[in-house]
Amino acid sequence: MVIRDLAQDKIVVTGGAGFLGRHVVAALRWRGVPEASIVVPRSAEYDLRTEAAVARLYREHAPTVVLHLAAVVGGIGANREHPGSFFRDNLLMGTLLMEHARRAGVEKFVACGTICAYPKHTPVPFREERLWDGYPEETNAPYGLAKKMLLVQAQAYRQEYGFNGVYVMPTNLYGPHDAFGPGGHVIPMLLVKFLDAVQAERDEVVAWGDGSPTREFLYVEDAAEGLVAAAERYDGAEPVNLGAGREISIKELTELIAREVGFRGRITWDTAQPNGQPRRCLDTSRAQEAFGWRATTPLEEGLRRTVAWYRAERAQGRFWGAAPPPVASRTESVAAR
Repeated sequence: MVIRDLAQDKIVVTGGAGFLGRHVVAALRWRGVPEASIVVPRSAEYDLRTEAAVARLYREHAPTVVLHLAAVVGGIGANREHPGSFFRDNLLMGTLLMEHARRAGVEKFVACGTICAYPKHTPVPFREERLWDGYPEETNAPYGLAKKMLLVQAQAYRQEYGFNGVYVMPTNLYGPHDAFGPGGHVIPMLLVKFLDAVQAERDEVVAWGDGSPTREFLYVEDAAEGLVAAAERYDGAEPVNLGAGREISIKELTELIAREVGFRGRITWDTAQPNGQPRRCLDTSRAQEAFGWRATTPLEEGLRRTVAWYRAERAQGRFWGAAPPPVASRTESVAAR
């Protein structure tokens, strides 16, 4: 295995100011990459959905490595409300960034995909070879398919141009700096609901669906380590899962979060709302075999860290709690649902 010395590279991290991205930047800095060698394009300066901005990004910074994490993301509700923009914006960003990386002679392109690309009824654990066995779960199919095209593009460019693009798929992420509030992903959304209920002394919290679906949750720092490890040590054409290796039902997760924040009331399930994909849990053996990565943070420990971080931020008034930022401003963050 050839290990790339990232400290010698000029690295663009799209989405580097967002949820996952800031942890990836921290992982790069820990490896000795100079701050001046890491470029985090901000949406106010570079609209990555436009070809002129993408071309200018490569022209002005001449990166040797790109980690493409930027995405327009959200939970089930946001995906139902914005399927067209989620598809269009994610497809445009990925297509333009990889094409202009090819033109600019970028040596390594790491594309952050999503497990939303998997078919709705993929057998558990999800194995990468099952990725094309059916259509994704309907509520997030436009997002999942747009991100899946990064894999198609990377493999096609490898075949025709010898372009070194790799595709990594993190499972559902959680942790500090996520989008906390309605419209977000399940863990931060539930965390806010329960903390609001505790503060308001309410005795009921309503959760979506019936609690039966299962998910796998990966602590964001572990995901960042996986992406950087892929940049250092993976040059293959095949997609790679990043997961925690533990499946938990939404009902169990909800009860776990309630206990963690001290909520002692009742949980009511709104079965008129969608459940999403029935089950999600990944086979992560390829990541361990191909570049020596595995998750190290147990869910309970990751939740404790996340709750403590959010409580501190909320106490300082730095997080909204009741409402997420507009979707249009969230193109610098990425997470799996």
